[in-house]
Amino acid sequence: MTGSTVRPPAYQVLADELRADITSGRLRPGERLPPEPELCVKTGVSRSTVREALRLLASQHLIVTTRGVTGGSFVAHPDAAQLADGLSAGFTLLGNSASVGLDDFLELRRALEVPAAALAAARRNDEHLVEMSGALFDPALDDLDTMLAAHTAFHTAMAKATGNPLFELVARPMYHASYGESITENLPVGYWVQIDADHRQLLDCIAVRDGEAASRAAARHLDYIVASTR
Repeated sequence: MTGSTVRPPAYQVLADELRADITSGRLRPGERLPPEPELCVKTGVSRSTVREALRLLASQHLIVTTRGVTGGSFVAHPDAAQLADGLSAGFTLLGNSASVGLDDFLELRRALEVPAAALAAARRNDEHLVEMSGALFDPALDDLDTMLAAHTAFHTAMAKATGNPLFELVARPMYHASYGESITENLPVGYWVQIDADHRQLLDCIAVRDGEAASRAAARHLDYIVASTR
C-alpha cells in the first residue's frame, strides 16, 4: 500500500530496546543482560532473532559476550577509541555532503583544540608525551599519507592527554575524517614544514605544563590552517 510504514526487522526492534536500556543507564557497564531464553520469553521472538540483536549490539561495542559457565552478554565498559569508530563514518559522510564544509570542521577543531591544549599541559603524564613525540614527522622525508596519519595521531594523543575521555571521543573521528583530495593536494609550499613546527611547539608547551602558551600555540596553528586552506 502506498505510504505504508515499513516495520523494522524483529532483531532491530529488540536491539533498539536493549540499546535504550544501556544508554539510559538502566543497564550499567559490567551488568549482565538477561539470558537468551529469558529474552525470547520476554519479547516473544525466536532465539536466532535474539542472537542477531546481540550480534548487532556487540558490533556497536555496547556489549561483550563471553562463553562458559559464567559467560553471557554483558554491558561493555565505555572505551573512547572503540566508540569513536562508530562516529568516524558519520564525520566523513557529513564532510562529503553539501551541508558541512571544511570551515565547519575547523570551527569545531578550534572549539576543542585550544582548551584541550591547556588541559593537556595541566594533566599530561610521561606516557602522553611519549605518544605525542612518536607522532611527529619529518616534512623533508615523509610522504603525504605519512604526514596526514601523523597529524591525526598527534592531535588524538593531545586530546587523550586532557584526561577527559569525551575530548578523545570527539577528536578521534574528527581528525580521521577525510576532507578530500582537493584540499590536501592544493596546500601552499611549506605547509607541512609549518605544521611540523607547530606540533613541536605545542609539545614543548605541554611538556613544561604551560597551559596559556599551549592554548596560544594551538590557536596560531589553527589560524595558519584556516589561512592555508582558503
